[in-house]
Amino acid sequence: MTDTVPSHAAPIPQVAKLSLKDLRFALTAGMADYRKAPQFGLFFSTVYVLGGILMVWLGAGTVEWTFAMTLGFPLVAPFAAVGLYEVSRRLERGGAMKWSEILGVVHSEKDRQIPWMGAIIVIYFLFWSFLAHMIFALFMGLSVMRNVSTSYEVFLTANGLTMIGVELFVGAILAFMLFSLTVTSLPHLLEKEVDFVTAMLVSLQVVKQNLFVMLVWASLVAGLTFAAMVPLFLGLLVVMPVLGHATWHLYKRALI
Repeated sequence: MTDTVPSHAAPIPQVAKLSLKDLRFALTAGMADYRKAPQFGLFFSTVYVLGGILMVWLGAGTVEWTFAMTLGFPLVAPFAAVGLYEVSRRLERGGAMKWSEILGVVHSEKDRQIPWMGAIIVIYFLFWSFLAHMIFALFMGLSVMRNVSTSYEVFLTANGLTMIGVELFVGAILAFMLFSLTVTSLPHLLEKEVDFVTAMLVSLQVVKQNLFVMLVWASLVAGLTFAAMVPLFLGLLVVMPVLGHATWHLYKRALI
């Protein structure tokens, strides 16, 4: 029998109080899921690894191609995440681990609420890209640069260091805002029949009621992801699926 996502309308869940022990549990469970079904984690994470390598390679080419590739990442991300959540959901319930059914669930999400989340992530990404360019122009617009990718010395000036600090500060705030909107909303949309606005509001409520724990979780996700990207993105083959599975288990503990 095919293990399908429920189609009935779901009530709004209650938000649980989380602790650091829940983060430890989620990471442990995420690693266990990856070990039980590594083929699925490797499949979905390979998309990111190959895409990241391709983006670096295109970075030496035209701006248009690089921009197109970076837009593709936010569009693909929700569907790759759904695949990892679905694997964890089936492992949790003892469901069939068949490629056709898991990919079928991912494909079926195109007719539900996940594409709206993808659109919001893309819009958010475009806004940050525009804002980052504005901050750069504000601080560095009058600086003498032969080439932005080789004139490193200009970033060591007062204006350059200030610009870097502002970029990091604003980027961190926007990244945490996006994290707050999506930390439980994506698995919520997979498991329950709920609209994406409600799912995002519930996700914000989870972060609001568990701010310290969620700040720690966001820092872990950011730190592990950055470290995984250093060796030619190859670390993502492990880190991305483990974090994806862990997010599912954290979601199950966050919402009652």
